[in-house]
Amino acid sequence: MVAWTIEARGIRDPAVIAAMRSVPREAFVPASIAGEAYADHPLPIGSGQTISQPYIVALTAEAARLTAGDRVLDVGTGSGYAAAVYAHIAREVVSVEVVPELADRARAALAAAGVGNVRVVTGDGTLGVPENAPYDAILAAAAGPGIPEPWIGQLAQGGRIVMPLERGDGWQQLVRATLGDDGLEVAELGGVRFVPLIGEHGIRPS
Repeated sequence: MVAWTIEARGIRDPAVIAAMRSVPREAFVPASIAGEAYADHPLPIGSGQTISQPYIVALTAEAARLTAGDRVLDVGTGSGYAAAVYAHIAREVVSVEVVPELADRARAALAAAGVGNVRVVTGDGTLGVPENAPYDAILAAAAGPGIPEPWIGQLAQGGRIVMPLERGDGWQQLVRATLGDDGLEVAELGGVRFVPLIGEHGIRPS
């Protein structure tokens, strides 16, 4: 998978490539579709949610410029797979999931995979997890109308937010926002397709 769907599409960060090779994706998908685990497309994981395609997880990790000393906030735990990839690179990952059933399953999958530096929190990811701030990177697997204000307040100086933003007419743009002395500097990284970011500072549930 890594050679054809990750490296061949331009991912170059050695730490990201090593993480993608090391984390067993099949451990984070339902057993009924484990045979599709390494296909480069999203897969259903229940509760109307999906596990992101491998390339998008790698792209997000590389765009975040993760290093071994980083504390990461992962918004939208889902299956726990992306959190496991980030945790292979970074020092600590706090992952927040709004759907309790998914949070429980992710905790179990992470434990079974031997990932010990991820803490899964059940709650509104748009509020962040302030008790563990500041974060060197905040990474979101769901698209919102803008960058949630609480995330900016929980970001370390020089920290990066990587998330998809809604651009209208069903179009989403993956962006990296870096916190500098003059505020956030935003770079666009390409078109993507993610589930909605549900929460107080995202898309409110109907």
